[in-house]
Amino acid sequence: MKTISVISRKGGTGKTTISMQLAIHHYLAGKVVMLADTDPQLSSIESLKIRPTEGPQGVASTGPKIFTLQTNARRAGVDLLVIDTPPGREDDILPAISLSDLAVMVVRPTFLDLKAGALTARMIVQLQRPGLILLNQTPACLDGAEQLQVQNALEALALLGLPIAPVYVRARVEYQDALATGVSVAELAPGGAAAAELATVADHIDKLATQLSRKSLRSFG
Repeated sequence: MKTISVISRKGGTGKTTISMQLAIHHYLAGKVVMLADTDPQLSSIESLKIRPTEGPQGVASTGPKIFTLQTNARRAGVDLLVIDTPPGREDDILPAISLSDLAVMVVRPTFLDLKAGALTARMIVQLQRPGLILLNQTPACLDGAEQLQVQNALEALALLGLPIAPVYVRARVEYQDALATGVSVAELAPGGAAAAELATVADHIDKLATQLSRKSLRSFG
């Protein structure tokens, strides 16, 4: 079983959207998926409740309970555990990072997000856990080039000591519409740009988490 945590010290970065999309994407691919929501607002759980068809199992939890939840999920045959973490609460974020095969740090290309991202990245590095930066809600390219806002963000993020996902999640209305209806962007708009983009992001995260999980098992052995 792989465990992926979606984290940020700042609210509004899109953690819940990314968590939901990753969980549903892999569920539709035939995996047994559990989505653990450790945010007191339980936005992921609420979104899954309005899903029109079967989907990932949603479980409300907290940081101190994540270890037990992970153990039970593994025994139950879950293939992928996605942890949606709350902003700012280290008691819930730190355990999620510690137990993850990969911690995905979601950040938008804004000054406040980048400032909070530096603190989030520091947590991952200090815990010596694998991390990945996912740039979210990025504006569209102009004339085939990233806008200055994105270029500046990438330069700042490159200093944090974590790899950056090669595909960025664009600011698209499909993501908000999908969250509001408990579905994936692929279900909402099959063949659309958001669906293709999310599939590439999800596959990159899954491959990286798989590599890291196997490396960890070899080290343990």
